[in-house]
Amino acid sequence: MISRFTSLLMHWNRHENTRKMPWKGEKDPYRIWLSEIILQQTRVEQGWEYYERFIRRYPTIADLAQAPEQEVFKLWEGLGYYSRCRNLIHTAGMLMDRFGGRFPRTYEEILSLKGVGTYTAAAIASFAFELPHAVVDGNVIRVLSRISGWEEPVDQPATRRKINELAEKLLDRTHPSAYNQAMMDFGATVCKPQNPLCASCPMQAICEAYRLGKVTRIPLKTVKPAKKSRWFYYCLVSAGGKFLVRERTSRDIWKNLHELFLVESDQALTDTAIRKHPSIRSWLTAEHTVIDEISTLRSQQLTHQHIRGKFIRINVKKSMREVPEGYRWVGRKELKQLAFPKYIISYLEENRYI
Repeated sequence: MISRFTSLLMHWNRHENTRKMPWKGEKDPYRIWLSEIILQQTRVEQGWEYYERFIRRYPTIADLAQAPEQEVFKLWEGLGYYSRCRNLIHTAGMLMDRFGGRFPRTYEEILSLKGVGTYTAAAIASFAFELPHAVVDGNVIRVLSRISGWEEPVDQPATRRKINELAEKLLDRTHPSAYNQAMMDFGATVCKPQNPLCASCPMQAICEAYRLGKVTRIPLKTVKPAKKSRWFYYCLVSAGGKFLVRERTSRDIWKNLHELFLVESDQALTDTAIRKHPSIRSWLTAEHTVIDEISTLRSQQLTHQHIRGKFIRINVKKSMREVPEGYRWVGRKELKQLAFPKYIISYLEENRYI
């Protein structure tokens, strides 16, 4: 019965699919690549605005390749998963150097680009060049798992191979771009993660998960490990209208973004403990320093980490001859131009520093 899937999907796409997105139907591989990188681990509603911003600022590969890195990071600010932005910058340069500013036209060459995996390569190859490669993203995995009634964890290699094989088998090889877009749209609007529209689903008669009453259980995933908790206490240190910042360069979260003076702790600190912390007191002497404010507890959930802490506003009354290694003073104008993680940006915006 699953053999009917492709014809049912293409019929649904022609007559019932009303999902609209600015990159839908796009044939420019640069724009397709840009949209796919932005949408990795990002909701369409959030990525839409960023996509349009990037297209306005960098309409061509050359424009992106020639842009200052910090400018690109600033435009990306708030999207998270900043390795995607680093890969975007690297690949733009690679496209200029190796391919003369044009996108390669084969799946294998597209796959060789940094930050481009099998899903993104298939999307670019099929949408831009009508090459017969099936996309397999979260939506596709969910649809095929439910249609097949598979209860094996989809994050296991053996299960993913089965899904990939089925995806290639069902692909409409005459119209791969239309089929791939239909698959993703169907998963996003009908076969949704929560509250799927089973009652009106055109696949109802061939869906094993529906027949077995297991739609809410499929797809199955292995239990995720607990998130790591980290305590970040950021000091907004100001002196004469300037602020102390540094760029994060280590292989950790938020690499290439800027931050305020950081005190990281392995546990929660009381306000009294914050005031007495040696990392603050060692370079801020009592007679020259005023701690103006300690914020309420703030937090941010990352994929594998939970960041919590407070912001400490410190006014240095007397200019310091030395600053901690890696830090520098910047004025308010430059502060507004630097890219910061969302955890810091939200505080700076709320308190009108940027």
